[in-house]
Amino acid sequence: MILVFGVILAIYCILILAFSIGFAKTNHFNEVAPTPQTKFSIVIPFRDESENLPELLQSLSLLNYPKELYEILFVDDDSDDDSVAIIKKNDCAQPDVQVLKNHRKSKSPKKDAIETAILQSQFDWILTTDADCIVPKDWLISLDAFIQKENSNMIAAPVSFISNNSLLAQFQSLDFLALQATTIGAFGIGKPFLCNGANLCYKKSAFLALNGFEGNEHIASGDDVFLLEKMIASYPDKVKFLKSDKTIVLTKPETTLKQLISQRIRWAAKSTAYKNPFSKFVSSTVFGINLILITLAIGGLFGYFSWQFFGYFFSLKLLVDFTLLFQIASFSHQKRNLIHIAWVALVYPIFIIFIALKSFTVGYSWKGRVFKK
Repeated sequence: MILVFGVILAIYCILILAFSIGFAKTNHFNEVAPTPQTKFSIVIPFRDESENLPELLQSLSLLNYPKELYEILFVDDDSDDDSVAIIKKNDCAQPDVQVLKNHRKSKSPKKDAIETAILQSQFDWILTTDADCIVPKDWLISLDAFIQKENSNMIAAPVSFISNNSLLAQFQSLDFLALQATTIGAFGIGKPFLCNGANLCYKKSAFLALNGFEGNEHIASGDDVFLLEKMIASYPDKVKFLKSDKTIVLTKPETTLKQLISQRIRWAAKSTAYKNPFSKFVSSTVFGINLILITLAIGGLFGYFSWQFFGYFFSLKLLVDFTLLFQIASFSHQKRNLIHIAWVALVYPIFIIFIALKSFTVGYSWKGRVFKK
């Protein structure tokens, strides 16, 4: 059995090292075009986000980009608080801000909201983010330069957590850094399978040509990854990652363990519908190595395995993970978070196995709605 465990560990290490190489191969983009040309329709779905909207609106008001070249389309998904009033009171320092009503037609409110905005948008480049985010001032000018240089139909861009000193936030921060590193690394080796709708840009014409979210409307989340899969299938050479620290969108970690578990169950629930075989391979490998660590720990407690095996496996995994995490932490200016890597690495196997098992047995709540399994 240890031999089998060793083979899985070797596969995991090779995979993470491949992502590390891919991350390094993805060039850091810092160019600015002489004349901005790209016209953006910024799409922001929201539901009961009165606490988060002021910070987002403030960041939008500071965008360093000609105001005639972008519009902002907020889509209200049946908010019960004063979110709409907050948006209408703050015009983001420019006139073309609209608040649209979500036209529900499927089991996925967010996909419906994005499609509602796209169908009413003026411009061909759709740029999505979330209401609990803060966007950087050079967001649009960096995307414009990248679009002018690269022949693209979809551009994924980085997202990072706003860190605080709580252990829960630090856990989420490192977990999310790993996801972002994997995302960029996969693009770097030509095997993209992840992106984040909090910072995702694509052509409206390509979205419509692919019939948008058709085929996965029954899944509540996944507006980003399912569309990525469609884009890769139809335009494999026109899906890019913009690796620029000037385009990092910041988002907030969950504030309670219950909220975090619900969020991750939601993320995990959609993974069974992914069509990308590489995505399934990565998910299976990550699940497998974490299951092995738990097995070795339990086996050590009951005398079935030597604790040395757990020590060897854990140490090697930690070392390989660090090679990838150090790169993304440096890029995201979050190297200080790496001081938490050891305890997070110990807790993470329990967390991920728990989430994986729960995602097969229960539903989840999201934005005040319950989605049953």
